Amino acid sequence: MSRIGNKTITIPAGVEVTVAAGNEVTVKGPKGTLTRQFNENMQIDVNGNEIKVVRPNDEKHIKQLHGTTRALLHNMVVGVSEGFTRELEVVGIGFRAAVSGNKLTLNVGFSHPVEFEVEEGLKVECPSATEIKVSGIDKQRVGEFAAVVRATKKPEPTRVKVFAIKANMSVVKKARRLVRNSGKGESEQCLRKYLKMMKEFVVTFVSVQRSAELRNAHA
Repeated sequence: MSRIGNKTITIPAGVEVTVAAGNEVTVKGPKGTLTRQFNENMQIDVNGNEIKVVRPNDEKHIKQLHGTTRALLHNMVVGVSEGFTRELEVVGIGFRAAVSGNKLTLNVGFSHPVEFEVEEGLKVECPSATEIKVSGIDKQRVGEFAAVVRATKKPEPTRVKVFAIKANMSVVKKARRLVRNSGKGESEQCLRKYLKMMKEFVVTFVSVQRSAELRNAHA
């Protein structure tokens, strides 16, 4: 993380960064304003259009904090200048999503629709009945809201048909096939062992019987 912390952050045009007492950083940009309190051990320097985070020593937890501070600052700058977006896909027969006012409504196979209240600072759109787009300037809030919505109907890889809310990802449907093949392999292995034992038993039985007949003949 220290290598990340050593990287400078370039401030784009139209973005203003101020550092107040107690390492309270405020970032203003075309899309809004973000404020965050950072650890006082970190030194945050703003020189022209660059931000540099300096750590006081090389202790492990300080290095980790160094990288985290720089990453959060970078996200703030990107958020107020470009914003963050998470796209979700609703997959399933009859599944649909719709936005009305500040509420997102999902119909995903339950006996009732599932509603989510869109928080202030977030924007939720449904370009179609099976698409959900969450956007905002705070990366953490955008990701958390998208994760909560996705958790409403998670993918089930063991099902032949997947009914879920996916987040730009494919569902690997291998679990069920692996279980079925595993069972088939175990059955075949048991059958081979049984046939091998029967073959050895027959050979042994015939050999013993033949030896007994030869002994009786010589007697």
